[in-house]
Amino acid sequence: MKTISGYILVNLLGWKINSGFPDVKKSIIIFAPHTSYWDGLYGKLYFMNAEINYKFLSKKEFFKFPMKYFFKAFGSIPVYKNKEYINQIAELFSNNKELHIILSPEGQLAKTRHWRKGFYYIAKKANVPIVVGYIDYKKKELGIKSVITEITNVNTTMTEIIKMYKDVNAKYPENFATDKRFN
Repeated sequence: MKTISGYILVNLLGWKINSGFPDVKKSIIIFAPHTSYWDGLYGKLYFMNAEINYKFLSKKEFFKFPMKYFFKAFGSIPVYKNKEYINQIAELFSNNKELHIILSPEGQLAKTRHWRKGFYYIAKKANVPIVVGYIDYKKKELGIKSVITEITNVNTTMTEIIKMYKDVNAKYPENFATDKRFN
């Protein structure tokens, strides 16, 4: 392992890192399934091991005293549900030579039948690829499935992404569903 975080993830916690991080300087990273707060810890260790400049998008409700200090230290920035927010995140990419924004396409821990598509619109606006990350509790592995650079149609992109999560196992499988609109 190249970092302490990788050592902790692999040697102490028993996870397998299935793939290295792709050679891209900027991206939107979707990380799923997200059914437990443990996903954030394991994901954080994975991305620390990848040694990339990243920020997590987290619910704005988490940024109230005193938890806002924890989430800022964790590398999170609050999500506001409006179209202007897409422009603000896209602008972050313009202001950084290297930046990866990580989020859960499900948008919550509870089971949802419709994934949020904001990540697609941010990637398109910022002209950055979508990196498809995953965490599989049954195999006890995490990594990157693919890098999507062809971002011209939301339905095509979502269909491609949904296929990648077909055999991925959440910590709480009953709380994970892919977006059936794109199967």
